[in-house]
Amino acid sequence: MKFDKYFPTDRLKPYIKYFVLTENELENAYKVFPLSGLVMGFQYKGQLSTITEKHENRLDTAGISGIADSYRIFKNSADVGTILVYFTEIGFTHFAAHPANELFNLSLSLDFVFDKNSVVEVEEKLIGATTDRQRIKIIEQFLMTQLKDLQTDKLIVEAVKLIYQSHGTIRIKELTEKLFISQSPFEKRFRKIVGTTPKKFASIVRFNTVLDNLDKTKSLTEICYENKFFDQAHFIKDFKQFTGDTPENFKRLL
Repeated sequence: MKFDKYFPTDRLKPYIKYFVLTENELENAYKVFPLSGLVMGFQYKGQLSTITEKHENRLDTAGISGIADSYRIFKNSADVGTILVYFTEIGFTHFAAHPANELFNLSLSLDFVFDKNSVVEVEEKLIGATTDRQRIKIIEQFLMTQLKDLQTDKLIVEAVKLIYQSHGTIRIKELTEKLFISQSPFEKRFRKIVGTTPKKFASIVRFNTVLDNLDKTKSLTEICYENKFFDQAHFIKDFKQFTGDTPENFKRLL
């Protein structure tokens, strides 16, 4: 299996965290845990599906997934090759006319967001490419043509920064007080740009902080209270929603 990470050109860095080029010769089903940004994907060979309640739903070869509040199960065919584009928290809205929250909990065909002919053109170029660098360059060129001349919402950038600094434990009331904005207009702006509510986004950031700590020597009780869960029951409930498993079982498998 191949899993290689590439970083974007300077022009795209404010909007794209990185690209991942992955290949797998074997058919495989796997969980994807909630992330703090949207993800776009192109299969230049093979096929991807999502599995929900034992139903397999075949995905288009070019698609996009919004922020999710639970784990998702994907399945790849044998001999699959995929390029994934990981947007920054504010990145998606600099390319698309759609508000990011319209994609919440969804995996959609890329022509929902971009012109279908442009998407088909990219897919054809990817099939003809012979090296990974060529494939990344094709995606970067596509993104550059879609990049809009928009002002970045600095208040939302600051909100995201404060949520990360608190490891997702900051309360929304405290956040709005620090930003000198009332809750309703703030939440509306945040959802449109980031793709979910500030509270849900913070819970995803906190969950990923917990994941980073699970392979360390800290006990689950320490992790629970360090991350400001009300009690162990809340910790287990949240963790199970995000992973489908209890923290104890998950930690045991690491």
